[in-house]
Amino acid sequence: MAGEPVAAPIREAVAGAAAELRSGGIEPCLATVLVGDDPASATYVGRKHAACGEAGILTRDVRLGAGATQEEVLGAVRELDSDPSVHGILVQLPLPGGLDPAPPIAAISPSKDVDGLTPQNAGLLASGRPALVPCTPAGVMAMLDHYGVETAGRAVTIINRSGLVGRPLCSLLLGRDATVTVCHSRTRGIGGICAASDVIITAVGDRSRFTLGPEMVGEGAVVVDVAISRVDGRLAGDVDYDAVIQKASLVSPVPGGVGPMTVAMLLRNTITAASLGGQAGRR
Repeated sequence: MAGEPVAAPIREAVAGAAAELRSGGIEPCLATVLVGDDPASATYVGRKHAACGEAGILTRDVRLGAGATQEEVLGAVRELDSDPSVHGILVQLPLPGGLDPAPPIAAISPSKDVDGLTPQNAGLLASGRPALVPCTPAGVMAMLDHYGVETAGRAVTIINRSGLVGRPLCSLLLGRDATVTVCHSRTRGIGGICAASDVIITAVGDRSRFTLGPEMVGEGAVVVDVAISRVDGRLAGDVDYDAVIQKASLVSPVPGGVGPMTVAMLLRNTITAASLGGQAGRR
C-alpha cells in the first residue's frame, strides 16, 4: 500500500494547476514558519520546499531561533497573513517547549490555512462541511480510495486522538459512513478493539510505548501506519510490518506510505488557497 503511486498524479495535477494560475498572473506561494533547531523539523520543512519547487509553487522560509517568544512567533504569522503574495501558511509543529501553538495557528486566515488546523477549518470539518483539510488525514483518505478500500459500514479503528490526525480522520471517515472507534493512551482492551476492526489507522509514533503486532490484526484487515520513529537507527512506524503483512490484506509501509501523501496534499491545499486568494483579488 505504497503512497507514491497515489501521490505522483496529485503532484502532476498540482503542477498543471500552478502553471494555469501563473498564466493568469497569480504566483502560488507557500510560507513556512520554523521555530528552533530541531533537525527532524528542519528536514520536513526542506522536503516541503523542494516539493513546492518541483510543482512550480514559490516558497517563503521564515525561521526563528529556539529562544523566540510567543509574541515573536505570533508576529511572524501575522506578517505573512497580511501579505497578499502569500497564499498558504504552515507553522511547523511541534513548537519548542513553552510555546503554545494555538495562538499562531488561530492567527492564520482560514483561506491560507493549508494545514487545516484553524478553529474555523476544524469546525467546518467536524460539522461535515470540509474546506481545507489537514494534509495527513486527507492523504490517508486518498490512499484508501486509490486501493479500493471500502469504509461505509465498516469498523475502523484510529489509534490517535490529536487535532492533527485522529480527530480530523474521525470526521472524514464518519462522512464516509464508517463506524469509527478512536483509541488513545487510556483506552482499555485496545488489542481486542483492533482485532475486530476492518481497517486500523495507527499514529502513535513511539515504539517503546506501542507496537501494532499480528495478534491485534484480524485476517484480511487493512492497516495504515501514519507514525514515524527510529528503531535501531532505521525509520519505522507503529506496525510490525513483516509480521502484520502475513495477516492483513494491505499494510502501508514506513517510509514510503503516508509520507508522500502528506506532502502531496499540502501542495494541493496550497493551490486551493492560491485559487481562493486569486478570486478574492479579482473581486
